[in-house]
Amino acid sequence: MTHTDRRTLRRALRREIAGTIGLLTDEHDFSAMRRYRSFTFHDHTAYLEHVEAVLRTRARQGSHTSVALFDPEDYADYCARHGLDPDSPASRTRFTAELATTGPTVPYDGQPLADLLPILVDEAIRQATWEYATTLLSRLGACAACGEDLGRAAFNRAAHLLTRILDTAPPGRRHLVCNVSGPPEPLVAVLHADDLTDRLELDEAEALEFTSVLAVGLATDSPGGLVMRTMAPGSPDRVYGWRLRAHTLEPLTAAEVFDAYCTDIETGDLIAPESNVDYCAPPDLGPGPDTPHHH
Repeated sequence: MTHTDRRTLRRALRREIAGTIGLLTDEHDFSAMRRYRSFTFHDHTAYLEHVEAVLRTRARQGSHTSVALFDPEDYADYCARHGLDPDSPASRTRFTAELATTGPTVPYDGQPLADLLPILVDEAIRQATWEYATTLLSRLGACAACGEDLGRAAFNRAAHLLTRILDTAPPGRRHLVCNVSGPPEPLVAVLHADDLTDRLELDEAEALEFTSVLAVGLATDSPGGLVMRTMAPGSPDRVYGWRLRAHTLEPLTAAEVFDAYCTDIETGDLIAPESNVDYCAPPDLGPGPDTPHHH
């Protein structure tokens, strides 16, 4: 085999190798990494330009690359746990490889890095919210009266309610927001669930996070609410929702939905309602699978 043949085969093989780049998305994290002598970048803007150039080169070569959020504090903890020198490119590579399997990542599809950054940050926030909600549910333990896992019971209840909300919604694009006010930290989850062709389309990770946050609100009887906006061509947008109350969802009246959307939360002043939007009461979700678990 000639030298040229070997180089051609190796280039083809490199295209089969997926890669991950750990990205420092903001100035604060970038400054934290500058304490390591082996981290040779001095300007965050120039660093981002070089990252984007590498991503574009790999894309032109046919290589798949994902981008992960590189957190300096998590990196330092990782090195301490594994006995690694944090001032080493090899250690950063190992940490980035770990991020590829455990952390939030976004595939690079040739878009500008400025467009990819907010997507990556949102993905990181979503995963952190899901992990936090899951931790809260796991800490609830078992029911003292019957031994049932309270977190699992709340999650099942939340999954049932979400299914009923989606089943009773009109066709179109659906945008759902669930917020739970403590304890100890407020939680917010967003779900996009479209039904434009008689087939429900949603992101499973989004749905899992949304269900977990709703479950926390149900299990802890915390103040909160769930609002959905539906959008369909040729029809006004419809907005309706529920408040979290007594381990279940209590429908908001049309007037309550209108007030929530048309009142400035800081000043209390009225805001003009959006045009072509109906503020309405939600459909009946029907009976739950069982009596909500609260002895």
